[in-house]
Amino acid sequence: MSQDAQSDATMEPVLAAARTSSDAPPRTSTFGRPIVSANANASAHARSSNTQYRSRPVSVAVDPVSLVVSECISVTSAMRKHARWAGSSVSSILGGNPNPVQLGPPSPLLRPGSKGSAASASMDGAQDFGLTNRWGLRGKKGKSMQDNPLMAGFGRLRHDLSSCKDIHDFDAPALLNPFLQVIQASSTSAPITILALKAIRKFLSYGFISPDSPRFPLAMQSLSTAITHCRFEASDSAQDEVVLLMILHLMEDMLSGPGGALLSDESVCEMMETGLTMCCQSRLSELLRRTAEAAMVRMCQIIFEHLKHLEVQAGDDLDALDDEANGETEALRMVPSTNGNAVIASSDAPPSEERSSSSIEVANNDAELNSAPAISDAPDALDIKPYSLPSMKELFRVLVDLLDPHDRQQGDTMRVMALRIIHVALEVAGPSIARHPALAVVAEDRLCRHLFQLVRSDNMAILQESLIVAGTLLETCRGVLKLQQELFLSYLVACLHPPVEIPWEANIDPSLYDGIPQRPSGAKPPASQAGSGRATPVPVKDRQKLGMEGGARKPDARQAMVESVSALARMPSFLVELFVNYDCDANRVNLCEDMIGLLSRSALPDSATWSTTSVPPLCLDALLGFVQCVADRLDDEPRTEGLPDRAMLKEHRRRKNVIVKGATKFNEKPKEGLAYLKEAGIIDNNAVSVAKFLRQTSRVSKAVLGDFLSKKGNDDYLEAFLDMFDFSEKRVDEALRLLLESFRLPGESPLIERIITTFAKKYHTLSEDVANQDAVFVLTYAIIMLNVDQHSPKIKKRMELVDFRRQMRGVNDGKDFNPEFLEATFEAIRTNEIILPDEHDNQHAFDYAWRELLLKTESAGPLVHCNTNIFDADMFAATWKPIVSTLSYVFMSATDDAVFSRVVTGFDQCAQIAAKHGITEALDHIIQNLSYMTTLDNEDLSNTILNTEVKVSDDSDSVMVSELAVKLGRDFKAQLATLVLFRVVKGSEHMIKDGWEHIVRIWLKLFVNSLIPSFNNKSHTHLKLPKIPLHQTSQVIDRAAKTAETGLFSALSSYISSYAADDPPEPSAEEVESSLSTADCIKACHLQDIFANIPNLPVSALSRLMEALLDQLPDDESSNVPVITVKAESVPSSPASVGTKAVQTKPTYDPAVVYLLEFCTVLALKTPETIESLGKPVAEALQAILRNSNRYHSALVSRTAYYQLNILKATYEHDYVRAPVLLHTISSFPREMLAKTSQLVLQGLKLCIEQPGPLRSEIMTSPDFWLILRTLAGNSHSSPTVFDILEGGVSGSPSAIIADNYEAAILLLNEYATAAQVGAADEQKGERRQRNARPPKKETSSENTVVSRGVKAVNLISSMTARVPHLMKQSHLEDSEAWSAYWLPIFQALTAQCTNPCREVRQLAFSSLQRSLLSPELTCSDHKEWTAIFGEVLFPLILKLLKPEVYSSDRDGMSETRVQAASLLCKTFLQYLVLLSKWDGMLDLWLQIIDIMDRLMNSGQGDSLEEAVPENLKNVLLFMSSSGYLVPPSKDPEQETLWVETWKRIDRFLPDLRRDLLLEDEGTPVEDATTEKAAVEPQPEAENEPSEQTSSDEEEKAEEAPSKEEQA
Repeated sequence: MSQDAQSDATMEPVLAAARTSSDAPPRTSTFGRPIVSANANASAHARSSNTQYRSRPVSVAVDPVSLVVSECISVTSAMRKHARWAGSSVSSILGGNPNPVQLGPPSPLLRPGSKGSAASASMDGAQDFGLTNRWGLRGKKGKSMQDNPLMAGFGRLRHDLSSCKDIHDFDAPALLNPFLQVIQASSTSAPITILALKAIRKFLSYGFISPDSPRFPLAMQSLSTAITHCRFEASDSAQDEVVLLMILHLMEDMLSGPGGALLSDESVCEMMETGLTMCCQSRLSELLRRTAEAAMVRMCQIIFEHLKHLEVQAGDDLDALDDEANGETEALRMVPSTNGNAVIASSDAPPSEERSSSSIEVANNDAELNSAPAISDAPDALDIKPYSLPSMKELFRVLVDLLDPHDRQQGDTMRVMALRIIHVALEVAGPSIARHPALAVVAEDRLCRHLFQLVRSDNMAILQESLIVAGTLLETCRGVLKLQQELFLSYLVACLHPPVEIPWEANIDPSLYDGIPQRPSGAKPPASQAGSGRATPVPVKDRQKLGMEGGARKPDARQAMVESVSALARMPSFLVELFVNYDCDANRVNLCEDMIGLLSRSALPDSATWSTTSVPPLCLDALLGFVQCVADRLDDEPRTEGLPDRAMLKEHRRRKNVIVKGATKFNEKPKEGLAYLKEAGIIDNNAVSVAKFLRQTSRVSKAVLGDFLSKKGNDDYLEAFLDMFDFSEKRVDEALRLLLESFRLPGESPLIERIITTFAKKYHTLSEDVANQDAVFVLTYAIIMLNVDQHSPKIKKRMELVDFRRQMRGVNDGKDFNPEFLEATFEAIRTNEIILPDEHDNQHAFDYAWRELLLKTESAGPLVHCNTNIFDADMFAATWKPIVSTLSYVFMSATDDAVFSRVVTGFDQCAQIAAKHGITEALDHIIQNLSYMTTLDNEDLSNTILNTEVKVSDDSDSVMVSELAVKLGRDFKAQLATLVLFRVVKGSEHMIKDGWEHIVRIWLKLFVNSLIPSFNNKSHTHLKLPKIPLHQTSQVIDRAAKTAETGLFSALSSYISSYAADDPPEPSAEEVESSLSTADCIKACHLQDIFANIPNLPVSALSRLMEALLDQLPDDESSNVPVITVKAESVPSSPASVGTKAVQTKPTYDPAVVYLLEFCTVLALKTPETIESLGKPVAEALQAILRNSNRYHSALVSRTAYYQLNILKATYEHDYVRAPVLLHTISSFPREMLAKTSQLVLQGLKLCIEQPGPLRSEIMTSPDFWLILRTLAGNSHSSPTVFDILEGGVSGSPSAIIADNYEAAILLLNEYATAAQVGAADEQKGERRQRNARPPKKETSSENTVVSRGVKAVNLISSMTARVPHLMKQSHLEDSEAWSAYWLPIFQALTAQCTNPCREVRQLAFSSLQRSLLSPELTCSDHKEWTAIFGEVLFPLILKLLKPEVYSSDRDGMSETRVQAASLLCKTFLQYLVLLSKWDGMLDLWLQIIDIMDRLMNSGQGDSLEEAVPENLKNVLLFMSSSGYLVPPSKDPEQETLWVETWKRIDRFLPDLRRDLLLEDEGTPVEDATTEKAAVEPQPEAENEPSEQTSSDEEEKAEEAPSKEEQA
């Protein structure tokens, strides 16, 4: 067929459409303008909606008609230069009509060969003949020249334009017709075709042909047909390519212009076919092919963008669009030329041959006429349907088919081009493609299949483009690509996961990256392919060839794959969807975990060694992007509509873990695996449940499954397994294929026989083609053998159908099988192998796997889109370990600030996510890693011996230069980690569990180095303690006060002076600067905010912090110390000191322990809830310190005791601390330790007893309590506090003094009163000064605090007499015992103080004693006890006063006290005389009193007692006489003994007293006898009679004593 004939055939569809509608009358609008078409009006809305992405016409400044005429002249002038048209008529130039008389529209141009062709030709010939005659032109041989049809078309157009006023009203097909004829004419040259194409582009761009033009759709359709069937003479290749370039631009303009939406499916397919052909022509220049590719990209953008507008137009009726695509599309089939021969048909003959004779020229002219059909006269109502889904489907199909890696005709260049175009289509309308089955089925099957095989190509261009397209495909269409996505991602993970262990770095602890997986979760799959679920494991090498397994890829390939994975991971919801759709599905791999693991492992720096340097940052960026996406969704409102239930997914994930573990066990030992699954509740204890599990799961090894089913004893399982299959309406080979694809046949014949027997038993009842079970058995064996025969590469000669029939002869119950049945079975096996798992490693295996994947697509269900945050918690809980580990590793190994910044942000976001979702383990791990990176988290505290305090300037605080501060200040990375750490901790305190251990260790190091203050307990007023003392700094340097002298001599002298003083050298400027940097870093951490948040934590959170604090305390005993406690002097030296001189070391002070204990105490005492929950462990820890007080420093022990006493008070009702045990522990302190700890111990005791209650009673009745007080009372520092405690207990209301502590309190008060004797010296000095100066003022009370306490003590003792009756009533003692228990201690104490050298105390005690003795409450009915006031109180007092050492302590005062004591004795006797008279022991008592008075009289004091004693005695005698107790025997014989004994004693030292009193009658011999007896008996000498040398002042006081006593 000639090229012109081809052109005719190409135009046939359009002309046929024109002929079909030629008889329909033209329709006109109201204004007389023809309506373009019914479809044009119907698509008006579509045009308006599409104009937003279509180009608009350009306005012109010249007359449009003139411009069109100029273009006509340009084309015809060029044609006339050609020999073919040199003799043509000039009508095309002049624009005249060959038939000026003709009226009306021209006759329609019919297709050459039609009935009207000849008549039309003859008429045109007559017209041309007349025209040539008129202009005097003659043809050859006298004949008139007939004009060329191409030239005539321009003439008619010129003629029609002569009457045109508005180019927009001109008929669009008529305007284009002559130009289109030129384009389609094969006889035109490239320059002429270029002019015609150029003119048409100009008409379109200027809007001469627009939607408003008449018959615009027909014009666009004709234009499309013309340019896709362009013909011209091939001459210059450059000119030829210009034509092709012009055609590309024109097609692009048509699609992007306003008429693009009106093109038909056929036109679009022809245009895209033309474009693809240009792209695929290897003979064309690279520039043209690249331009064609760019044009195709742009046109595809427009076409697939149109798909979205079609969806908008269709609304909810999308099925209508799909129905169009399902119709007959054979007419649209695109077959782009890829053989490299030609783009368009052109004249191959040289021009000289065409012009060799007139006959050839005429023939050519006829051909031109035939090849240039006119469209200007086509009917108006040509119905052109705009393009829709069918053309898009065809285009998509052709592009995908170009990707077939097994098509040898398509080169990689074509595949790259097709991939780029497909990528654009997916970018523009990927979701729309997925919504339409006609397009989606192509994407699901062929596109994915080709892509997944192309990604294993070694051609980088193919690989990169394939990865890009695959990524975009999954991004836009993943909803229908669930299993395909699994296969693709599993392959990438297998390819990219580094094959080596994580390298060990010297400065990176391995615990930092222990969460990074070394291999994907499916790296060791069972004997089945992970991902597709197929059961044919192929050797790794062959699987790599098939694209099923990752292999050793080149670095550039790895980078390309990483870029693809990273792009997917950056999608906000991508990894969440992986987690929901795959990780929570028992039959799918853990894609989310594998992806995170891959990114984490590849983000490590060492991955650059087998990839490129860009891979680690790419993976790190993707990982951080994922974290950021999750963090950005934290505050979003949860959306659950249409999404699976979170609890259900949790259960699925739990079951999946069990199933994976059970399947692994099954693959090793089937029985153990089944037992585990039964125990876990996955399967029931019956064969059906087991068979169902084995049939549905893809994790069981097919080989192990085959062996298990075929073993003897598992018949029930085998039968139940076969019951899972539906063999009805299947031939035996089809049923066998279905069965054998589910497991691998065992190798032993008996086992195979067992399976086939069971199969035959089940199948023979389902088919009419077989007679019985034996027939099925034999046929099945034959089919297995036939399958091996037909497909085994080892067998050279294959079995024929005849052979197979021969084998099956007479097998069917003695008969032959149906020949058609055997033939069908034979052909099925021959053409389609039954895949036996584990036996194939070829392309056929991949085809089988892909078919199986497609079959499982429907059962797998659609992929759930998860644009929500409800699954983030579970996903992050499953993936945080590798993320945090990678961030830690990268942080430790990085050197770039940008990396630090991103990693820090990542840590912060991870912590936010963990805190928000309650993932405590993740938060703790983050804190652990950050703590390690701060370099502050270790067991050993840094050395503080050389700590130096430096004051930098007057207006700034001093800075502590320490080893830790200098080290941290020099390490920017550690400072950054510190900032991040406490930023993470702040606000997340309630979530932290194990992380507190690391935080506490860091706090301790900062505290002991003065970088943070002690725990802020201002809000806890119950701990009224000073700051925790730290180690004394080695020196304090005030650089602000130093001069600016910085010379060498100054530096040298400073160094020598520090060396001479044995001080450490001053810190350098760099060390000071580092310390300042550290201080700024710690300040920026805002630790005060964390400490402010801690008290507000719930009890559960505080308990975790408490546990961490207590764990940092030192152990009670070291492992090498025996349990038996020994004295410090006998403790052997440690093994380290063997061989050296044993040195007794004192316990060192550890402020860190104090910090811990105080922190714990503050937390425990916060609220009643914390007291109840936290009090016990704190109390136990404190008690352990106190129990081993000799091992700790006194500062620690003292504060510990105070903390424990606070705990005791707060937890008394819980009995966490037993007061007796605590008091005994404290009282057991060594005396030196107790003295050093006294201040805080007493402060704590005072706190415990300040309020009445059971605690105060228990403490103050404890002997250990009073032992502690007595021990500390003698300490000058603690004595005031002890007295305050004592005073509060005695004088409190109600008083804390009860029967159990009464005596102890009296004894302690007595000690305080006794201690006041130190005031005697001051009194006596003051008295001497007064005597010498004779000041008029009397002596004032001493201001000595000891004396004051003594005075208070006496007052307290005296005040306790008021409680004695109450105590006696409360006691369960007998009256006599109670009196001795409560009265006697008071009297004894006061008696003791009546001899106190301090006059103030002594006088107060004496007056108190006198009041107490004369108190009416003293006496009771039992004389035996209260009478002890004489023998136990007064007599010992006077005897003690008579002692020289007592008298000499205060000569003046003691004389007065003696007189007062004598007077008190007499007054007391008289007070109770009536009661004494009834007592049998009165005589003895009275005689003792007389003896005491005798000793006082003869004490040698002087006139004071010599006068006071007779007077007092006289008063007693007179009172006794007047009362009838002391009367002569004559008056009362019963009183004779009293009378006689009385005067016998008195007469010894006062012989004149009886005479002076005149108590007896005259003549009584009693006086003489008494006198005689007195004369005989010697006078008793005064004991230790004082010196007679007394001063006048003493005599004066002695004289004044009786009068004072009388006043008393």
